[in-house]
Amino acid sequence: MGADTSGQATKGTNAVLVAAGAGTALSGCMLFPLIILIILVGAIVIFIIYVFFFPLVIICDIFGCGGGDGSATGDSDQVAEAFGGDGRGELYEASVPAEFREHIKKAGAECAQIGPIVIASQIQRESMFNEKLVGPDGAEGISQLPPDKFDEFGEDEDDNDETSALDAADSIMAQGKYLCSLAEDIDVLAANNEVKGDRLDLTLAAYHVGLDAVRQAKGVPDHSGAQSYVYGVRSSFAVYSGAVKVPEGSAYPTISPLPLDSINPSPTGGQ
Repeated sequence: MGADTSGQATKGTNAVLVAAGAGTALSGCMLFPLIILIILVGAIVIFIIYVFFFPLVIICDIFGCGGGDGSATGDSDQVAEAFGGDGRGELYEASVPAEFREHIKKAGAECAQIGPIVIASQIQRESMFNEKLVGPDGAEGISQLPPDKFDEFGEDEDDNDETSALDAADSIMAQGKYLCSLAEDIDVLAANNEVKGDRLDLTLAAYHVGLDAVRQAKGVPDHSGAQSYVYGVRSSFAVYSGAVKVPEGSAYPTISPLPLDSINPSPTGGQ
């Protein structure tokens, strides 16, 4: 009597089907995390592109960047170069109100690390050149220094026998001195490998969220609006360096290129 091979064949077929099903299930389980990873990487790439190029898009939208409509002149490469620069070049005087020009230039010459373009761009970010602004956290004046920092760095710069944060000359010079003090602190921290990153970015972040926060983050913090503050200041470099210009006699619009900073809109100071 011959061996019954039909049962064995059926078992073998079933085993193959089970193995194939298991393989399909396994590949499906491996494919799902891969899809999630691709989506996450794509989202990160889009975010990086948005963060780095959004300020340039806003500037070009406002000023034209060589668009040929006659409203403004500029080159996108120069705008990008200004955005990534150190802000220590010559101030394009037509871009700032006449009554503040000399104060901005003087504050920008306070130390080697900080230039007048940085001063003007930060004022744009802080107050849009409103010298009488009083912030919700008690900061006053065109530069919006925290009260304790103005008390430390503020002086009677225009010899009117009064030292006031609501006096543009006093406020702007206090801003320059405070920035220079922070820049020196950042230089020391960087030399000791306690922080990493562009030193101007670190200094601006320290102005906004305090030196302690930068030290603890070992760089520009990714919270408290520090990064959007830095990008917001940098996005005005093209304006105050003259990389983009409006026609002679036209007013420069006040711009707030990165309205993302709803948390901590003004500096907290604190070292």
